[in-house]
Amino acid sequence: MIQARAIKQALPYGSWPSPISARSLVVDVALPTSVWHQKGRMWWTETRPAESGRSALVCDGVDLWGEVSVRTRVHTYGGGAWWPDGDDGVFACNDLDGRLWHVSAEGYPRPVAAQPQFSHGLRYADGRCVQGAVVCVRENHHVDGEEVNQVVRFAVDPAGVSGFGNPEVVAEGADFYASPRLSFDGKHLAWVQWNHPNMPWDQTELWLDGQCVIADQGSVVEPQWDAQGNLYVVSDRNGWWNLYYLVAGELEPVLQIEAELHRPAWVFDDPSYAVCEDNTVVAVAMRGSVGELWCIPPLSHDSKPVNPATISISQAEPLDLPWTSYTSLRSAGPHTVCAIVASPTQEPTAMRINVADGSYEPLRPPSHVRVDPDYISEPRPISFPTTNNAVAHGLYYEPTNPTAAAPRGELPPLLVLSHGGPTAAARSGMQLGIQYWTSRGIAVVDVNYRGSTGYGTAYRKALLGQWGVSDVDDCVAAALYLVRNKEVDGERLIISGSSAGGYTTLCALVFHEVFAAGASRYGIADLAALASDTHKFEAHYTDQLVGPYPQAVETYKARSPIHFVDELEVPMLVLQGSEDPVVPPSQAEMIVGALQERSIPVAYLLFEGEQHGFRQAANIVRALEAELAFFAEILGFKPADAIKPPQIHR
Repeated sequence: MIQARAIKQALPYGSWPSPISARSLVVDVALPTSVWHQKGRMWWTETRPAESGRSALVCDGVDLWGEVSVRTRVHTYGGGAWWPDGDDGVFACNDLDGRLWHVSAEGYPRPVAAQPQFSHGLRYADGRCVQGAVVCVRENHHVDGEEVNQVVRFAVDPAGVSGFGNPEVVAEGADFYASPRLSFDGKHLAWVQWNHPNMPWDQTELWLDGQCVIADQGSVVEPQWDAQGNLYVVSDRNGWWNLYYLVAGELEPVLQIEAELHRPAWVFDDPSYAVCEDNTVVAVAMRGSVGELWCIPPLSHDSKPVNPATISISQAEPLDLPWTSYTSLRSAGPHTVCAIVASPTQEPTAMRINVADGSYEPLRPPSHVRVDPDYISEPRPISFPTTNNAVAHGLYYEPTNPTAAAPRGELPPLLVLSHGGPTAAARSGMQLGIQYWTSRGIAVVDVNYRGSTGYGTAYRKALLGQWGVSDVDDCVAAALYLVRNKEVDGERLIISGSSAGGYTTLCALVFHEVFAAGASRYGIADLAALASDTHKFEAHYTDQLVGPYPQAVETYKARSPIHFVDELEVPMLVLQGSEDPVVPPSQAEMIVGALQERSIPVAYLLFEGEQHGFRQAANIVRALEAELAFFAEILGFKPADAIKPPQIHR
């Protein structure tokens, strides 16, 4: 455990010594990302920054498949890169070339899919294996023009996988597919599909056995079967993502609450509910950034599909558990689930939970680095007024350090975090990346601007047509709210964001005179360039967030920071991956070049081999330390750490 020192010192904010180093975020750290239970064995993947961000496959605590990284690049963002075979192994994607393999519990791998013509030419994701068949999503890049998405089926025999390399195409023609799910008897197949310009949180269709059964009812997602043949889905047709089941082509409610039972599907197969072996349903309900685990009694106990007249959910209730974040929720037996859990004081941990008695046990112990709890700043949910008579939300973290205190009368600097997505949300689980700042004496507010998930469909859709306006207004409003409350120093406000959050950061610096400096991680500088040069999944996303392109080209120009750098008067740090397919380096270089021409202090770090998000330990460390050193230089404090500052061009 990292121990606190006993003596307090009077030190300026930002100069407090902290045991939470940038290296502690990556050294000996393995973050679980997905977990499954199969025939008494526990399987999971974990991201290891110290191994170049490798996603390692683990069975009952034993590493499998050598140095392979299990990952898929379907939709670029991936997810759902592996799934159980129903016996003693899993199907998994090798990130080296995207090929699908079968891996036994003993670690023996065999190829399932044919070798692609070129690396990642054929990509697989989000599969299931039931009754001698594997179904999954395939993304085919062996075509001219835009890649083709499909649902495909592989045959399986007791000796392994037969007919590999030539799967049957079950569904194609739509722009996108997700969640192909076979019933337990293997006789029925459900899936979700959608088309441009929609995203999966906008408008989707539910298909069953080759027929569209639900359309034009908003976002219908996450189909799952129970053993009696009931098909559950999540839909936001009542203004919240709530749980339903399908009866005679109609959606009947199972759990209706003012909370979100789904997260926007930027990645595949991150289930927010699980159907246990006894048909108990366990669901994660998000209220803002705080998750609750709800237990719903079985819809039926016999072998027949549910009778709508017998439904009663009066016994559904939240469980009293110590966590605020639940991901990768899956059945682990009767009235038992496994999930990755976290809380403001606990890092993500794979856990098995018995919902009948509330007991739980860790599947994998957390990484051995521990932080003395006296250094942990627990988030305080805040709501504050913003433009157009609206209210926005966020999580506020005050500076916390048991060994240091600021001089009397001094208020702390504030770092405003703008999350990516932009339909994501601030996370309530412990994030050492935030504690890195607060333990050094810098306050942090993680903003859930309009467009964020956790507050209902209307709040999420409030950003449509307003990207670069409402999200920026809300970040500014969060900072000014804390200034008015005399919690932070209004002269030392800084802002940082990644991806879409990087765009929000750039807009805040260009269009508002509030922040003293900012840092953009792979942020967007030119919306028109993004609209004309991005991957398929988001090819028409800006049509909704900004307007149809090129018809609304003037709006794109008006909201693109690159066209207004003559109004940018504050220093910038720009961090970028060299192989980013979502926001190419050209975006970062445009803003850096423009700042250099105007002699505005700017630092630029290009990380070779990184994509959209930094995975390699050395780069994660360098990026975070560069932010601290850059802000220290601009705000005039001296960090207690011996860190290498980035080169600042003036």
